[in-house]
Amino acid sequence: MYINLSELSESQVYFTMTQTVIPRPIAWVLSKNKSGSYNLAPFSYFNAVCSDPPLVMISIGKKPDGSYKDTLVNIEQRTDFVIHIVSKELIEPMNQSSATLPAEQSELELTGLATTSMPGCPLPRLADAHIAFACVRYEIHKIGGLPQSLILGRMTGIHVDDEVVDLDEKGRTRVNAERVDPVGRLGASEYVSFGEKIRLSRPV
Repeated sequence: MYINLSELSESQVYFTMTQTVIPRPIAWVLSKNKSGSYNLAPFSYFNAVCSDPPLVMISIGKKPDGSYKDTLVNIEQRTDFVIHIVSKELIEPMNQSSATLPAEQSELELTGLATTSMPGCPLPRLADAHIAFACVRYEIHKIGGLPQSLILGRMTGIHVDDEVVDLDEKGRTRVNAERVDPVGRLGASEYVSFGEKIRLSRPV
């Protein structure tokens, strides 16, 4: 089967891409609303793109009514944001937080999630998240016909729960992925949980 994307509508292209670029990590983004409340929303067009400087990428579309999403507006206006890696135990509140709410209404109230301070970051992080990245807006690019907003964030610090940290055979600190138990995004309403880990050494 060959799919010619030029023959598909925009929604069909999106549906096809999200079912084939799999699994995708989920950025669960906390940002600050104009009123001072916090916005929390998940995005699966997300990944690390550079280590010097340490940059991550989130690509954000628009709301169904064509307006810009609150996360984008908040990052454009107030710079700071925190990205959380979604563990399986948090998949239900993550899904709840994807609902389209009126501007300024906080998803934290909807989900009942608690926050805690993050050293060196003006924003809090989710207390139950195993991994959180403190980020500052680096660049925003408008791309495509919608347009989509490509946000590059510079990571200034990373919280890693002590419960998911081990020492490897060389005494180096490593994150135990099984304990993080991350979930990834598939197509439509599907997610994937952490399964078998395969270790392969790179050829020299």
